Amino acid sequence: MITVHRLTAFLGAIAVMALMAPLATADDQDTPVYELRIYTCEPGKLEPLLDRFRSHTMRIFEKHGMTNVAYWVPTDEPKKSNTLVYLLRHDSSEAAKKSWQAFREDPEWRAVAKASQEQHGKILAERPYSLYMTATDYSPTVTAPKEDAVYELRVYTAADGKLDALHDRFRQHTDAIFKSHGMTSVGYWSPRDEEAGNVMLYVLEYPSRDAAKASWKAFFTDPEWKKVAAETQKDGRLVTRVESTYMAPTDFSPTAK
Repeated sequence: MITVHRLTAFLGAIAVMALMAPLATADDQDTPVYELRIYTCEPGKLEPLLDRFRSHTMRIFEKHGMTNVAYWVPTDEPKKSNTLVYLLRHDSSEAAKKSWQAFREDPEWRAVAKASQEQHGKILAERPYSLYMTATDYSPTVTAPKEDAVYELRVYTAADGKLDALHDRFRQHTDAIFKSHGMTSVGYWSPRDEEAGNVMLYVLEYPSRDAAKASWKAFFTDPEWKKVAAETQKDGRLVTRVESTYMAPTDFSPTAK
């Protein structure tokens, strides 16, 4: 099992590289931007963090133009007890920058943060991981999660020069084969900055963890998938690394209607 610790470390390395270059470029001002954020708490401090989001943070985000898309906690220990994963949507790169600046300067947020620290002490064990992303051209419209479903965040590192081929395989084959085995694609994303490297991210939805296990077994034994994999890997594997985290929506996450 891939641990959330490895995943956050991996995404953290990507985020650091992405921060080395400006977020906005001349041709992306009107492109929706997704932001994946992962918080790791001090022992016993996840509940105070969740309550802060539930009672204050989400509303203040929306006040400053940030759309709350989904909030999850991992389903496996030890990260089930200390990790929050969430997804925001911004209207553009510039909007994201302005929204975060306004949020941090908001008197209400400052009062909430101060009161939270006075009551609970240090909540986060490390700096939050943040990754700005763009939905791929083959991604479904990203919607809120279902209350009773199980989700899986997957991060792929493509082999050198193979990222476009990997996206093409998902575009033409993989997503359709997922669907044939009951795996619902929530969204597919690419990091906003080329400095992040040969990476793609996606989230899948399942009715249950057992259903996820059965679906992956069926997927990997599917004759069509085996044929596609063989044809697309004639010149070498497309993927060098896969990171996986199973998650469940929080009680305050937006949910599908």
